[in-house]
Amino acid sequence: MTDTSLPVFLVEDDPVVRHGCAQALRLAGFAVTDFGDAESALAALGRELPGALVSDVRLPGRDGLALLREALQLDPELPVILVTGHGDVTLAVQAMREGAYDFIEKPFPSERLAEVVGRALEKRSLQLENRRLREQLDAGGDSPIIGQTPAMQNLRRLVAALAPTTVDILLNGETGCGKEVVARAIHAASGRRGRFVALNCGALPENVFESEIFGHESGAFTGAVKRRIGKFELAHGGTLFLDEIESMPLNLQVKLLRALQERTIERLGGNEPIPVECRVIAASKVDLKAESEAGRFRSDMYYRLNVVSLDLPPLRARKADIPLLMARFLREAADRFGRPAPDWTPADLARWQRYDWPGNVRELRNVAERYCLGLEDGLEPATVEPPAGAVSLADVVEAAEKACIEAALNRSGGQVIKAAELLQLPRKTLYDKLHRHGLDPEQYRH
Repeated sequence: MTDTSLPVFLVEDDPVVRHGCAQALRLAGFAVTDFGDAESALAALGRELPGALVSDVRLPGRDGLALLREALQLDPELPVILVTGHGDVTLAVQAMREGAYDFIEKPFPSERLAEVVGRALEKRSLQLENRRLREQLDAGGDSPIIGQTPAMQNLRRLVAALAPTTVDILLNGETGCGKEVVARAIHAASGRRGRFVALNCGALPENVFESEIFGHESGAFTGAVKRRIGKFELAHGGTLFLDEIESMPLNLQVKLLRALQERTIERLGGNEPIPVECRVIAASKVDLKAESEAGRFRSDMYYRLNVVSLDLPPLRARKADIPLLMARFLREAADRFGRPAPDWTPADLARWQRYDWPGNVRELRNVAERYCLGLEDGLEPATVEPPAGAVSLADVVEAAEKACIEAALNRSGGQVIKAAELLQLPRKTLYDKLHRHGLDPEQYRH
């Protein structure tokens, strides 16, 4: 999206030409600040952040090329458009080599000037948005819990409050929404000196489960040639993370419950109780209460784990966090692959906002890595389901329109003016549509 609120700096010493160019840009919807020489433009650059700089090459005092060099020293990402005389091909080539965004050759129609400035402002808007996201990420330090939506802000507050305590925690959330990331964040903020030990309960065959968690003594079973320390003991003084806890066999849940209550374990084949001091963080991608009611998970285990539970929202419920997440993942991918982090286009962002993200944040990270490598993201657009019992085109269009407006409200943080710009709608039209769809912008503010 082009931010037309950013001023365009126009530098032209001929007052008639300056007035004509400024008028053409204003009629095209751009804010313009005009100057008669390079020196006054440079002074303004030190005070204000413009969207683009348009300058004639032939100026009294500093010429346009000197202005280009000094402007890019102040802001290397500023799009500078130089206006050259007819036949000044050499000057134009030199300007592009020195970092000019584009050049326009005199004489030119006003539509050509507006078109070049519009493209420059679109690029500038993306650069400033990426810069803002980088600053946001830097301000957040290395916190792995990324997002500014209310759900993520609340999650960070809870992690900060609970981490220093000794309470065990249950994390609920879909696959790929970042349960292990949150568990590691809790461990990092806990001040515990022991290690973080992770065990995926869904990836272990039942016959090795007990040995993996509690360890075994030499000779406990065929092949047990020496003592093995289990995950519980490894996590002594630290944190034990049990992912996909719903996959744990029922008979082992009894032993785990006892370990949680007594903070002692017995190795397989051993009789000596071993004290273990560690925090247990369990994670589930299903409703454990429903599982316990169905007899697939022990109810006493559920109530023991559910003392403190944190719900992690799916990515489709916090699409406003996509730009911030993508900025972090692109930066990490660029560091890993040894290449510059690419900027995305408004079309890219619109596609990402429309997608449902069944793989959640993990899927978004994979898309970022492919994008950084210049590969297709491979996303299928989200489908819009018409209301139950209705299959008319009007219903489908209504549902699609509502989804687009909701995405714009998420993107703009509930700011109707910005949402109207994203949707390229008059403000009054958008207010009418909000009323018709029953949408309240306040619910999207963060």
